Amino acid sequence: MENKELVRIASQVRRDIVRMVSAVNSGHPGGSLGCTDFLTYLYFEQMKHNAASFSMDGKNEDLFFLSNGHISPVWYSVLARAGYFPVSELGTFRKLSTRLQGHPSTDKGLPGIRMASGSLGQGLSVGVGAAQVKKLNNDPSIVYTLHGDGELQEGQIWEAAMYAAANKVDNIIATIDDNGRQIDGDIDQVLSLGDLGQKWQAFGWEVLRMNGHDFDSIRTTMQAAKALTGKGKPIVIIMKTEMGQGVDYMMGSHKWHGVAPNAEQLEAALQQLEETLGDY
Repeated sequence: MENKELVRIASQVRRDIVRMVSAVNSGHPGGSLGCTDFLTYLYFEQMKHNAASFSMDGKNEDLFFLSNGHISPVWYSVLARAGYFPVSELGTFRKLSTRLQGHPSTDKGLPGIRMASGSLGQGLSVGVGAAQVKKLNNDPSIVYTLHGDGELQEGQIWEAAMYAAANKVDNIIATIDDNGRQIDGDIDQVLSLGDLGQKWQAFGWEVLRMNGHDFDSIRTTMQAAKALTGKGKPIVIIMKTEMGQGVDYMMGSHKWHGVAPNAEQLEAALQQLEETLGDY
């Protein structure tokens, strides 16, 4: 897919995000906007998947697990735009008894969701387990996971990282959303992570870096990561992003981690984001 088409999709996804969270005055727009380009590329170019025949086991398909489940708005939008469920259903986000809960859940059978992800720190363990199942079943598909950088303060992440390397789980590609911010402030002020690249290398992972807002960088890095699978090491990508990307007043601060724009702020955001595929 050409970059200009990916840009068109990403712009619409960003419109979906701000409209969804504003409509219910609840949700997490900052990280969702920051991860839009990555998830757009993942679902519309990188992954081998079939929305029309979704199954929980995902046999012979690439799998994706969202570990930082609070950025559900971007995932829901990408899934809908990729054909997993009607785009109109985005209007039910965070409403009582609907399938689009604030954090992804599996109890209502929403296509595309294979793991409930509210509590942080669990996604890598699930991804590594799924990757091992694929290896045991001689399934050549790849497992992808996404994590927030603040989430790496959870100890379970590092247990899973150690396990994956020790067991040569080399069909998993984990991506870290390195935006430097979490709900309480800048990560360096809350609990510094130090040099992430050195940490992951020390745990036995292949480490790549990319610009999460440049489709050329995303494509080159993701293809390089795929080429590294099957070589005895798990792969992690440290992805530099900006929280609130695409909406000027949301960028440069942790303030919009979990705050929804009001009607006036929503309009200001929509003025900056082109409607390309049609609003729900």
